[in-house]
Amino acid sequence: MAGLVNRLRGPELVAQFQKLCGLSLFPEEKPTRRHFTEIGRQAEPDSTDRVHTAAWSGNHTNDVHNGTVPGAPVPQKKYKIENYFLYYLFLFAATLGQEVFYITFLPFCFWNIDPYVARRVINIWAVVMYIGQASKDVLRWPRPPSPPVVKLEVRVDAEYGMPSTHAMAATAIPFTFLLATMNRYKYPFELGLLLALAICTLVSLSRIYTGMHTVLDVLCGIAITAVLVAVSYPFWDALESFQMRNSFAPVLALLLSFLVSIYYPELDHWSTARGDTTNIVSAGGGAALATWINHQWSLLPEPSSAPPYDIPTLSAPLICRMGARFAIGIVIVFIARQLIKSVALTLVCRLAGVSPRDREARKLLRVEVPYKYITYSCLGVVGLAVCPAVHHYLAL
Repeated sequence: MAGLVNRLRGPELVAQFQKLCGLSLFPEEKPTRRHFTEIGRQAEPDSTDRVHTAAWSGNHTNDVHNGTVPGAPVPQKKYKIENYFLYYLFLFAATLGQEVFYITFLPFCFWNIDPYVARRVINIWAVVMYIGQASKDVLRWPRPPSPPVVKLEVRVDAEYGMPSTHAMAATAIPFTFLLATMNRYKYPFELGLLLALAICTLVSLSRIYTGMHTVLDVLCGIAITAVLVAVSYPFWDALESFQMRNSFAPVLALLLSFLVSIYYPELDHWSTARGDTTNIVSAGGGAALATWINHQWSLLPEPSSAPPYDIPTLSAPLICRMGARFAIGIVIVFIARQLIKSVALTLVCRLAGVSPRDREARKLLRVEVPYKYITYSCLGVVGLAVCPAVHHYLAL
C-alpha cells in the first residue's frame, strides 16, 4: 500500500500522462551568457509553433523539489506541444476551478436557472473549498517538481498541492447540482449523472495535465468531496430553512466566515491560498445574508405548484431574457467589485497604518483578510439580492 501511495504521489505519473497527451519538456540547455540575458529580459517563446516557454515565479520554500533558492524566480522551461486539441481542452477545463468561473457561473445559476439549486451549490462549494484550501496549508505537501513535470500555470505554484481544490470544486458543483435537481425537475437522471462525471473527470485530469497536482492530490480531492456531499445531503433543506427564517442566521454566517478566514492555518510563506479562501467563504457568508433578505422581504417569487417541474423550452424570448439578466447582473457585479474593493482596501490600509499602493503590505494578515472579506461579502449580497431586485424592476 505504501508503494502505491508513493507512486500516486510521485511526479513520474504526471510526466507520463503529460507525455501521453503530447506535452513534454525539452532537454535542459547548457547555460550560456546569452541564455541568461534572454531570461532576464523575459524573451518571447521560440518562433516555432511547437516550442513554447513556460515561466513561473514566486516565493518557493521547497527548494529541494523545485531546484531554486526560496524567494528566487524559477527558471524558464521550454516544452513542446504535440496535441493542441488536448492542450486547449485542458487549459479550458482548468479555468472551471478559477475565480472567473465562480463569479460568472454561480450567479448565472441563481439568476437564470433556479435560486433553490444555486443556494445549495454555493453552500457546499464554500464549505468544500475552505476544507480543501486549509488542508493544503496543514499538510504542506509540495506540488510536482519540474523537471520532470511541465508546469503551465504561474499564479498558484507557490501553494501546496494536497488535496486538489480544482478536483474538489469539480466534484462538489456538478454533483450538488445533480442532487438538488433530480427530484425537482423532470429529466433523465442518467444523463445528468454522465454530465456530472464528465465535468469532474475533465477538470481533474486538467490539473494533472497542467502539472499542478499529482494523481494522489486529485483522487483525495474527489474522495473528500464525495464524502462531504454525501454526509451533508440530508441536512440541505434544514440548513436553507435556518438561513431563511432565523434572525441570527445572517449574523452567524458573516461572523463564521470572518473567523475561519482570520484563523486560517498559519502560512510558512505567503501564497494566494489565504486570500482566495477568504474570497470564497466571505462570498458564501454574503450569499447567506442575501438568502435571508430575499425571504424576509419576499424578493424572489416562489413556484405556485409542487415539484417536479418541466424544464422550459429554450425559445428566443427566453434566451434573450436570460442573456439580458446575465449581462446586466455581471455589469452590476463588476462595477460593485471595483468600487467596494477600492473603498475597502483604502479603509483597511488606513486603519492598519500602511499604504494601499504597497503590494507587500496587502499580504499582511491584518490587511489581506479584512479587505477581501468586506469586498466579497458585499458581492454576495449584490449578486444574490441586489441584482435579482434590479431584474424584477426591469421586468426581466
